[in-house]
Amino acid sequence: MSDNTFPVFTADAIVNFYRTEVLTGQEAKHLAKSDLTPAPKPETVQTLYTRVLHLLYHFRPECHSMVPLLENIQYPVYHEGATSIMSVYIRMRQFLPFCLVYDFSLNDLLAPKKQRTLTVLSAIMNFLQFRKLRMVKTLEKQAKFRADVDRLQAYTKGTLEAERKIEMLTTIPPEQQAEADELAAALSEVHTNTAHLSQEVTAKKDRVAELKTFIAEKTQKLAQLKVDISNQKEDISKLKSQIVESPEELKSQMEKMREKVKNIKISIEEADERVVELQNMLQSVSHTEAELQLMYNQLQDLESSMNNTNQRHEENQELTAQYEKKQKELKNLYMEEGQLKRALGMKLDKQSKQSIRRQKKKEMKEQHVQDVLGQCNQIQHKREEMADKIQEISRETKQLKAKIQSLRDVCSKEKEKAQALYNTLSTSMDELHMRVEMHIVDVKCDVTKMAPNF
Repeated sequence: MSDNTFPVFTADAIVNFYRTEVLTGQEAKHLAKSDLTPAPKPETVQTLYTRVLHLLYHFRPECHSMVPLLENIQYPVYHEGATSIMSVYIRMRQFLPFCLVYDFSLNDLLAPKKQRTLTVLSAIMNFLQFRKLRMVKTLEKQAKFRADVDRLQAYTKGTLEAERKIEMLTTIPPEQQAEADELAAALSEVHTNTAHLSQEVTAKKDRVAELKTFIAEKTQKLAQLKVDISNQKEDISKLKSQIVESPEELKSQMEKMREKVKNIKISIEEADERVVELQNMLQSVSHTEAELQLMYNQLQDLESSMNNTNQRHEENQELTAQYEKKQKELKNLYMEEGQLKRALGMKLDKQSKQSIRRQKKKEMKEQHVQDVLGQCNQIQHKREEMADKIQEISRETKQLKAKIQSLRDVCSKEKEKAQALYNTLSTSMDELHMRVEMHIVDVKCDVTKMAPNF
């Protein structure tokens, strides 16, 4: 006991703990420090041990005295007082190794000592505190297990609802199937039309770009012609001021100039016609641009609808991914549920086996109690018989005591007579011895007197 792995508490701490945790009612009120120190009371120590056994194993105190006795034991009544103490001792020998106490003896029940009792009670106190902590942990684990089971049920419900929603989203109702087919066909037609229109738009854009470059070249040439005309007009005005030639040459030059002017006018008219044509073409191009804008808006609408469909498709993919994830989680939960069910089944089997065992033990205990009651009845009859025999023996002993007393009186009288005889004999013997001694002295004197004559 010198190398303990548990603390040895003081008597006050032990009394407070056993008052609050083990004892109840009047026993808790009457327990005091004087019951343990300086000299522990055996009744208090035995009561504490029986209450601890009742708390841990639900072994009631009255069961300690219900130990069956063998039929071949003579006088089983004599064993009634020792059965309860032996029962508590056997149970404590079985229990205390869990508290790291291996040397519990019967003397700890019958004649307990202070330090030894405090050590054993401290070991039991340490075990009860550890048991309380473990019970709290097990209750927390049970609560967590119940919460996990509730969460599993909630997850299963959520997965079922998600499966229903996915089925609702993926399946098209039969009344909307025809409309969906029409929309799909219209969408394919719109795709083909948009492809053709996009090709036409690109061709027209190329044509418009070519026309713009052509118009830019023509306008550049027209501006150049206007510059040339203005330069020629300036030259004509200069030439008019410098003309000193003949009228024939002037006419010829004027005719040439008129022809040039006609040519220039013709080219200007042609350029105007070309400009009108180009303006008409620009109007048609603007009209086509407006149509293209409308087509572009329709294409944007289609693109937005396509984006919406793509988003829905992505959402559907996300939902399928979530559904697969939930399926995996559900499989894991099913596996955990299976494991829990197996554990629960094993636990239920154990509980059923334990209940059967308890039922059998209960039946055996009831049978045992009935046997014990029968034995108790037999013991009671035997006890009554023994009581009658004891009464007879007590009467006989009383008579014998009376006879013994009378014999003692007679013996005392005889003893007094023998003592008187002894006293008289001793006095006579003393007188005889005195006479013999005197006679011897006389003889010695005569011998001494006679010695010179010889």
